[in-house]
Amino acid sequence: MVATGAKRRGHGEDTIYFAAAKNRYVGAVSLGFGPDGRRIRRKVYGRTKQEVRDKLKTLHAELDRGLRTSGRYTARQAVEDWLRGGLPGRSERTRDVNREATAPLLELIGAKPLRELTAGDVRDALDTLSTSHSTRYLQLGRAALARAIKYAEAHDRVGRNVATLVDIPKGRAGRPSRSFTLDQARALLKVAGESRLNAYVVLSLTVGVRTEEARQLCWDHVDLDGDPDANPPVPPSVAVWRSVRQGGDTKTPKSRRTLALPLAAVQALREHRKRQAGDRLAAGSQWRDHGLVFASAIGTPLDAANVRREFRKITESAGLGKDWAPLDLRHTFVSLMSADGVPVEEIARLAGHNRTATTELVYRHELRPVITTGAEVMDRILNNFTTSN
Repeated sequence: MVATGAKRRGHGEDTIYFAAAKNRYVGAVSLGFGPDGRRIRRKVYGRTKQEVRDKLKTLHAELDRGLRTSGRYTARQAVEDWLRGGLPGRSERTRDVNREATAPLLELIGAKPLRELTAGDVRDALDTLSTSHSTRYLQLGRAALARAIKYAEAHDRVGRNVATLVDIPKGRAGRPSRSFTLDQARALLKVAGESRLNAYVVLSLTVGVRTEEARQLCWDHVDLDGDPDANPPVPPSVAVWRSVRQGGDTKTPKSRRTLALPLAAVQALREHRKRQAGDRLAAGSQWRDHGLVFASAIGTPLDAANVRREFRKITESAGLGKDWAPLDLRHTFVSLMSADGVPVEEIARLAGHNRTATTELVYRHELRPVITTGAEVMDRILNNFTTSN
């Protein structure tokens, strides 16, 4: 007796048909039947049969490799999965930075199914953004996207990492770091004396610490007295051993350094400690003791954005305008050191750079060759500014 029932399509067999409602050809691969007896199929779409055939070949290759790609799994979902599970041990700040870096890209390609995302899509998005974003921002965005796709690749969500195939276009020039002139630095210090941020400004300008190092500095790492009776005498100093990074580590091993404090910084920090003691009394039970040198009125860590806003108020009051950032204080330190004849090797050591090449690359326009070093240079340059005012 001959069976009259329709023959079921076998596992892995393909079918191609035209879907009038979508105005597309559809290619379907049968993956067998589920527990409920319903057929499990994967579909691809194209304008022509040949386009569908090519996509079916790609789909079969993915299935052979055990990939679990999905037309509903988008580039945006891949980035979110990576931010959520692909950065173990990283701080929330790191996640926020990467989320911000990928946001412009995802506005353009985030809705694209990850398995359909091409190198051309990523390249076109970067080219579009290059007219409004800096090259550095494009680098961060592409790098974060590549890491997100790598994470998806490791979880069999996609077959290749298209972001790694794309060169980064040249974007808009970013805001160049600048340094204050000596006259501007004096004007800045005069106005900063009336601000809660005074010691922060003085320390950054006269010692050259990074902004993330200053915000994580603890009183336990500050010696305002030194040991003048020692042989040789030990000057007041600050131990730059921490920063606002995951685990509190400094940017590089050479960034861990202990630096002598110029008189201007010693005086500013002593005044700051008195002011902080007053804050502690005023806050009472609301005080949160983190041991930080620079903290809010209740002892909590300072936010980088708040520091920038307060700093720009100081520069505006000093008649220098608002287009300045706390990072410019570090550039000013290097500039003043170089102008006074300190060699690049010593400046790199004071700034905590791993190599003099870093110092030369970042501060090339400010460097001059020759001799001398450290805190005594700043005291002489500023003529004990805080003492005479």
